[in-house]
Amino acid sequence: MIAAAFRAQYPNGGETIRVFRAPGRVNLIGEHTDYNLGFVLPIALDLSCFVAVSDSPDGALRVYSEEKQELIRAGYPVAPKQMLIRSTVPEGSGLSSSAALEVSSALAFLDGRAIDPLRLAQLCQRAEGSFVGMPCGIMDQYVSLFAQEHAALKIDCRSLESDPVTLPDGIAILAVNTMVKHALGQSAYKQRTAECAQAVEAIRGLDASVRSLRDVDMTLFEKAAPLLPPVTARRARHVVTENERVELFVKAARRGDVERMGQLMGESHVSLQHDYEVSCAELDFLVDTAAGIEGVLGARMTGGGFGGCTVNLLREGAGEHFRREVVEAYGERFGITPEIFDCRPSRGAGAVNNFERIPAGLPL
Repeated sequence: MIAAAFRAQYPNGGETIRVFRAPGRVNLIGEHTDYNLGFVLPIALDLSCFVAVSDSPDGALRVYSEEKQELIRAGYPVAPKQMLIRSTVPEGSGLSSSAALEVSSALAFLDGRAIDPLRLAQLCQRAEGSFVGMPCGIMDQYVSLFAQEHAALKIDCRSLESDPVTLPDGIAILAVNTMVKHALGQSAYKQRTAECAQAVEAIRGLDASVRSLRDVDMTLFEKAAPLLPPVTARRARHVVTENERVELFVKAARRGDVERMGQLMGESHVSLQHDYEVSCAELDFLVDTAAGIEGVLGARMTGGGFGGCTVNLLREGAGEHFRREVVEAYGERFGITPEIFDCRPSRGAGAVNNFERIPAGLPL
């Protein structure tokens, strides 16, 4: 129990312990579109980061946090605290353990003081860019704060407005962790960001109103493609078509067309694999394996790529068979046992009032 662990760590801590929670996420569709100001469709998970906090008796702040400085810069003074962090979101899995840590820590630093949730999401995003050096979009921090139970969240990363999308009955969502994270990931992420910016500059020569790839539809892209270097054209094509897939996926979900939802996930992975080139052998193997398992509607990589997780859309009741097949096939191919997580759409971040809800026995 995190309260007991906190007391063991800080025996002279304050009388009152507060606990704050922020969830990880899995993105159903809309990958590498957020920093291009496009559309994404994530769900928050019941895998979360918890931060226990109390006042510090000696005026010291005892915690390491990447976003503390951003709160101070924004005019939110951080009082002396003692904090303990415990997380069930696996690191390096593409399930946004970093945003869960950022948001839960920020809430603990604020310790009940009012802040606009969108402002908080932006500060946490800025922390990741300024202190970690990752030029990420706002999706992870946004969904960690605004998510709703039983629904995905369609986020417009330009207007920063969102719309809950109730998912059809009779489906299950499972994430499969490759258990690998290739070193290429962070450098390639920055490279893709630069390539998208190059595409925008070139396309702007045809249409001066273009400010991001969000402003480019297929008609304009097809006019511009011959003017772009082949690699840049492929990067832009992924973003343009992925934005369209998010819109189509939402429409399919709202009419209960689970087969179409799965098909769009498969198309997304092919685009990420060949046009955006952020997949890897492990991710491709898992997606290909899932395609041959009864009850699987669709699968794709999720997250930044080069490792991490796949997200799989299944018919309800197919999960046990899916787990067996995936574990056996992946073990035979790579000699690794993958982690598999049930992904149930969860509520967004906030204070935890009942310590018993926090999973016990977790590494501190």
